[in-house]
Amino acid sequence: MTDIFSEIYNSINAVEVTTASTVFKLCLSMLLGCCVGVERKRKGQIAGIRTFALISMGATLAMILSIYVPQEYLGLKNGDPGRIAAQVITGIGFLGAGAIIQMKGSVRGLTTAASIWMVATIGMSVGVGMYIVSVAATALILVVLLFIEAIERRVHVGWETRIIRIRVHGIVEDIDSYRSTLSAYHISLTNVYAEYDYEAGITRLNLVVLVKSTTEYISLFAALRNINDTQGISLANQVSI
Repeated sequence: MTDIFSEIYNSINAVEVTTASTVFKLCLSMLLGCCVGVERKRKGQIAGIRTFALISMGATLAMILSIYVPQEYLGLKNGDPGRIAAQVITGIGFLGAGAIIQMKGSVRGLTTAASIWMVATIGMSVGVGMYIVSVAATALILVVLLFIEAIERRVHVGWETRIIRIRVHGIVEDIDSYRSTLSAYHISLTNVYAEYDYEAGITRLNLVVLVKSTTEYISLFAALRNINDTQGISLANQVSI
């Protein structure tokens, strides 16, 4: 029995590419990719379990091929994994770009794109036999995605730039009241864009503010509405004048 386990261990850790080591590496990379994919799918991201599993296995297989081809056809025992590895790193950027959503000045999906890149490198690590390192890296990814996010929410870390659009009846030339109201809600006013329609007697204000992700906008808008004869308030991610 000991001899069997020893033979299996030596097979999956062999420097040369074998059927046993290849199957083990693909299964391990699939499992590690699925672990990250479950977390991303739980957050409603477009890239889920299947996507991350395929990315991880693809990177692993690319590394295996980069070792197998030279050792099989050129007689090089260790192969030349650097060539295909460089192409994997470059090519995975296209998948990461596909996970990034740009809409009205707001960018989403950067964390998922970074996760895709990281899972690809984990798959490459599995391909060269760095099993413990690959498992540890996967565990650290989950720590970042799960626990660090919880810490950020608890300590209220995460400032965002937003634009508060206010349409007021009348010409507004003094915004000190708006500044003090925002300050009361711990919001920093970084810039102001104003448009005056003298014929209609309307002022359009675009207040560029720095807010926390936990800001309560309902009560904030109610306070801003009472400052002047407000016709409308909205929240945006980019200035529109």
